[in-house]
Amino acid sequence: MRRVVHFYRSTVGKKVAMAASGAVLFFWVIAHMLGNLKTFQGPEKINAYAEGLRTFGEPFLGPGQVLWMVRLVLIACVAIHVLAALQLWWLSRAARPVGYHNPPHLELSYASRTLRWGGVIIFLYVAYHLMHFTLGTVHPDFRSGDVYHNLVVGFQAWPVATVYILAVGALGFHLYHGVWSTFQTLGLNHPRYNRYRRAAAAVIAVGLFVGFVSVPVAVLAGVLR
Repeated sequence: MRRVVHFYRSTVGKKVAMAASGAVLFFWVIAHMLGNLKTFQGPEKINAYAEGLRTFGEPFLGPGQVLWMVRLVLIACVAIHVLAALQLWWLSRAARPVGYHNPPHLELSYASRTLRWGGVIIFLYVAYHLMHFTLGTVHPDFRSGDVYHNLVVGFQAWPVATVYILAVGALGFHLYHGVWSTFQTLGLNHPRYNRYRRAAAAVIAVGLFVGFVSVPVAVLAGVLR
């Protein structure tokens, strides 16, 4: 344990912690998107999927226990990710108190320059998203266990759908930079191949964006009702 703490105190350790926690969150985002897409299969499929998540682990564990274990892991990953990001930002700021030009071998983007604000937007929206679709405290007609109904009714309000799409856009930028930064953390940073890695990061970010926004767009278009 002492070695882990000692390693984390280094800049490399913080980058590894940020990348590892980000990877866990990244795969959860993919799983969440695939689950959302079951909405297009009808209310029976998406509701059965949600019920399966809630009852997973029975009869050895009580209803919802595995789901809460996963949530606790995700909360821990968010905390580690945010803490490491803030500490790295502070170390970078302290090391360079005066503005400087970026070295040519470090490729920055609009997504990287707005990463902190994108993270704040995502965090605030996730809090609202949980109150809207998980707890139902801000949902106009929340029905426990009826995920299809909650999604369709929730996204029929165009302001809600618009905010969701914008938040997913911020997530896309964040993931784009996150995937790209992972390549750099692993030492995969060479001018000859950077464009391909950048393209891979863009494809992943755009794919997740399209997958997530397809549900509110389909609701607004009347495809899902």
